[in-house]
Amino acid sequence: MPKAKTLKEEIKQELWGITLLTFSFFIAFCLWQGLSNNTTSTIGAIGNFIFRVITTFLGSGKYLLPLVLFIMGISKIWYRTAWDKLFIISWVSLLLTLLTFLHINLPVEKHTFSVSWEGAGGGITGYFFAKLTLALFGKGGSYIFLGTCMLISVMGIAKKTLGELVRQFSAFFSHFGANTRQALIDFIFEKVEEEKGEQKKNIKAGPSLAQENPLPNPVIIDHIENNQVFQGVSPSSPALVKVIPKPVKGKDILPKPVEHKVVTHRENDDFKLPPIDLLQIPTKIKSQRLNKDITDNVRILEETLENFGVKARVTQVSRGPAITRYEIQPPPGVKVSRIVNLADDIALSLAAPQVRIEAPIPGKAAVGIEVPNEEIATVSLREVLETTLFQDSQSKLTVALGKDIAGNPIVADLGKMPHLLIAGATGSGKSVCMNALIASILFKSKPDEVKLLMIDPKVVELSTFNGIPHLISPVVTDPKKAATALRWAVHEMENRYELFAGLGVKDITRYNLVKKEEDPTSTSPALPYVVVLIDELADLMMVAPADVEDAICRLAQMARAAGIHLVVATQRPSVDVITGVIKANIPSRIAFAVSSQTDSRTILDMGGAERLLGRGDMLFYPTGMAKPIRVQGVYVSDQEIESLVEYLKIQKNPEYLAEPWQNSENEITEMTEEDELLAEAAKIFIESGQASISLLQRRLRIGYTRAARIIDQLEERGIVGGYEGSKPRAVRMTWEEYEKTFGI
Repeated sequence: MPKAKTLKEEIKQELWGITLLTFSFFIAFCLWQGLSNNTTSTIGAIGNFIFRVITTFLGSGKYLLPLVLFIMGISKIWYRTAWDKLFIISWVSLLLTLLTFLHINLPVEKHTFSVSWEGAGGGITGYFFAKLTLALFGKGGSYIFLGTCMLISVMGIAKKTLGELVRQFSAFFSHFGANTRQALIDFIFEKVEEEKGEQKKNIKAGPSLAQENPLPNPVIIDHIENNQVFQGVSPSSPALVKVIPKPVKGKDILPKPVEHKVVTHRENDDFKLPPIDLLQIPTKIKSQRLNKDITDNVRILEETLENFGVKARVTQVSRGPAITRYEIQPPPGVKVSRIVNLADDIALSLAAPQVRIEAPIPGKAAVGIEVPNEEIATVSLREVLETTLFQDSQSKLTVALGKDIAGNPIVADLGKMPHLLIAGATGSGKSVCMNALIASILFKSKPDEVKLLMIDPKVVELSTFNGIPHLISPVVTDPKKAATALRWAVHEMENRYELFAGLGVKDITRYNLVKKEEDPTSTSPALPYVVVLIDELADLMMVAPADVEDAICRLAQMARAAGIHLVVATQRPSVDVITGVIKANIPSRIAFAVSSQTDSRTILDMGGAERLLGRGDMLFYPTGMAKPIRVQGVYVSDQEIESLVEYLKIQKNPEYLAEPWQNSENEITEMTEEDELLAEAAKIFIESGQASISLLQRRLRIGYTRAARIIDQLEERGIVGGYEGSKPRAVRMTWEEYEKTFGI
């Protein structure tokens, strides 16, 4: 029944639209024929009457009526929805405003009723409203008043705010200007090519082998024309689930909150996810000369390889936003290494700054030659967020990364990575990638579903997000506090595992499902996901390398099931920052442009990042992939981030934890005071007569960090003396005092 009722209503609205269109055409025909003297034979008595009435009441504005009816009819047929009062009042207000404006512009001597009756200005309607407006505001004030009425009417018709209207008009004119400029460039380019063609007519060239044996034309895949959603990974690739996640059952269920002392939040059913309109509409330009450039490059590429004894053919061309990949199929008996060694010669022939060769392409019997485009297209965050790949993902940690070589969107699930390392040289696009990653999460999840802990030693990168309701605390900018914040994350992970053990579940998804079954009416998850974002790891490693490395490794090893995920970024990809332990525990990585192959190997364990172009050009190496994927990263401007942050601030105030670092430090200190090895360490020192960290490491077989902490706690209790340089610490406790203190 509801479907039948909806269908009946849609048919009714469509009939209204057809009626309005009919009236608009008939009135337009009446106005057109009414300009002649003899109209009765053409439009009849009714048409003649309509012409006279419209002319008298609307004057010169009579031509607006069929236009308004036409637009309203198209709206009815297209949307098939009933109009509300605001929509109708806005249209009437706009029409009256235009009629009044037409009449005010008449000379003063024509502001009479008789002239208006004859159809001058805005007719009788415009005459009365103009007389009233002029009496109240005068001529100058009337223009201001009518302009305001017109703006309000347009906002009511479009049902958009003033800011949204300005953004849409700005995007329209920007798109129009870009297309006009590109058309002019193409026109000039065609003229130049024609002149070059005329000059080459008299030049005779010897036939090359490629001309004697013409090969089939390669298939050209254009990222602008490619609107379908692809995976960008071969179906047999183990990273299929990692790069483009399938919907996971249970992740959209929001169980009730528990009394957890660290991350409890009030339910908020009124919170609305940010609209995509906060991001600018992308401008896509299709240049007519691009296909010709690709065809020329195919010919040059085949001739270059042929000159070096490799008679290969280009089977497919994939043009992405930043690079174009030419897929070459070498003949039998040709070693792939021969083509790889020709990278510099190919770059010279194509006049390209650099060429990257992927040999072979995963899943294909071909070699990929990646050549930079002359014009790098910007991949906006909005166009990736609007894809079905992102929209249909059920994970709250879905992030938009960019587009691959063929222009296919690359979307990843942070929950399945489960941690991410981002590295690259200064200015290569790390900060923009981090902003896009955060924005993707904010567009996908509510504050009670995902919480963010941001650590920004550089102060200026993540401070824009201060005040959003997703934050656990204000952005941490002090490197000393950052180490404590990471220890808090470790402690939070341990608390969550205790909760899981109490219910007999293994991960956060099952825990939330159990809590949902206990209280089906709840609309908030029992435990939200926590994403820890570190914008500059190098600064933290300079201040507290041992503590930071230990905390990151513990989180990377164990925090996935607890719903805590790490995103670590650095601009110094050296082994003292990205240590072997950190790299081993964070398998998913993104490498931006770096200065040397050594830095590329530090990030990816292979070369390639040193040949990237910068400006968002990256190699995405998710867990399980045999080779990294080349991606042009999405771009999100500072203005778009500010609009998103303002929207979230208006929606809900942040609920920061009360002194989370201090509470965490106190709890950790209490735990370490009860360390099970404390008594045994004191016993070892009393027996040996001296105290040192190395002795403790050898006898107890523990790490440096734990041994140092035990020494510090023994010093606080007065059991051992202070640090004396190269000398071992003095032992100040006797056996009698030991028995009293530890009860042994």
